[in-house]
Amino acid sequence: MFKEQPRVLVVEDEPAQLEVLAYNLESEGFLVSRARDGEEAILVIGEDVPDVIVMDWMMPHLSGIEVCRRLKSNPETRSIPVIILSARSEDVDKVRGLEIGADDYVVKPYSVVELMARVRTQLRRSRPSSLGGEIKFEDLILNLETYKVTRGEIDLKLGPTEFQLLKTFMEKPGRVWSREELLDRIWGRDLYVETRTVDVHIGRLRKVLSRHGGTDTIRTVRGVGYSLG
Repeated sequence: MFKEQPRVLVVEDEPAQLEVLAYNLESEGFLVSRARDGEEAILVIGEDVPDVIVMDWMMPHLSGIEVCRRLKSNPETRSIPVIILSARSEDVDKVRGLEIGADDYVVKPYSVVELMARVRTQLRRSRPSSLGGEIKFEDLILNLETYKVTRGEIDLKLGPTEFQLLKTFMEKPGRVWSREELLDRIWGRDLYVETRTVDVHIGRLRKVLSRHGGTDTIRTVRGVGYSLG
């Protein structure tokens, strides 16, 4: 998926949230470093500079905003993209975060799919060479840089969730994914989503894939889940 594995530093003082973020990032092919507060983040960055930082605003000892301010004022670290996570949803807070130098601002609770897309966006800006180009399966081509999917010579219009589902299938053709595994991978462990939701999005994906006469490449394994091919 990647030409070389990009490293993402996750800075979060809540252990459960830290592990949820790390799990989803690792599932997307990133190397993940962890820090449980702002001071530890500074130490980790000094030892191994990450390609992207995903950081909570409110933390003990040193807030995410202060860490961001320090990083952006240092010529050696100012180019590292920083995504701030915060429960503060007021425009004034977003403006403050961006003015400090944050490259993106994500309000909690957030969609895991959206956050992964935002991480890729920042990585694409800072290290475009690290992203792989395409995943292919039979006549399907999924472009990881442009987020476009084609079948034959026809462009397919997929929503973000359907895109992530197809990418998951195409990365491991023939592997059977249970509904629970797809929920964890696409929606994340921290969100409660009914397994029926997976069926709905699989149905939408199938509809798009076969819209122009293509065969249904997604296989239903009764009592287990779904696979590609």
